[in-house]
Parts: sequence; C-alpha cells; structure tokens
Amino acid sequence: MNAKPIKTPGPDHPISITPTRGRVTVVVAGKCVADTREALTLQEASYPAVQYIPRKDVDQAQLQRTLHQTYCPYKGECAYYSIPSGGQRSVNAAWTYEAPYAPVSAIREYLAFYPDRVDGIEISGEDQAK
Repeated sequence: MNAKPIKTPGPDHPISITPTRGRVTVVVAGKCVADTREALTLQEASYPAVQYIPRKDVDQAQLQRTLHQTYCPYKGECAYYSIPSGGQRSVNAAWTYEAPYAPVSAIREYLAFYPDRVDGIEISGEDQAK
C-alpha cells in the first residue's frame, strides 16, 4: 500500500490561515515579483509564519515552473517555481498547493516564497498591535 498519509490539523499540529494586514511585496534581483494587499498568513505548528500571495498579484512572467514536487500530509501535493533572474539562489523559490486539502483550501490559487531564496519579503502598513 503506497497511499500517502493525510492528516488533519489539530491541537498537536495546528494550522491557521488569516488575512495579512498590510501590503506584501516580494523582490528578486531588484524586481518586484509580487505585490498584494490580499495575502494570507499561514501559521503552522511552531514553524515561522508564511505569506501566501494570490496568483493574480504575482508576475508570472518572472517565474518558471520546475519538476520539483513535495508532499505535505496536512496540505497535499506541492509544486514549485524558480525565478531565473535570481540565479541559482532562486531555484525552487516559490511553491503552491494547486489542490490543497479541505482544511487549508483557502491557499488554493496562492503562491508562497522562501525568504532565503528572494531578496526580500516585506510587509508594510501592518498593524503592529496584533
């Protein structure tokens, strides 16, 4: 049996998805790759929070789909994109769950970026009193 495990977020592995307050921008090689006021913040267990950006607010012309794939038992199959202008550092710099599991379905049509594979992920105008 080779079925991949599917897990549901819960007290032992919580996942929350909330609207990000403020504008989120992603820059690579001095160019803006993403700019949105509609990002979602995904907080999973004790991992650092991740900004998920709507595809419509990402400059898809700067991305190149790769063959790299991973699997998360809480979110599903994950596909990756490189950002050629960022060189070797930006290989598989962005990821997306095209058919996420129901508990995290809000991130469908969103992309996230590894902070160490881009020049910066900035959140401006964020309410500091969270």
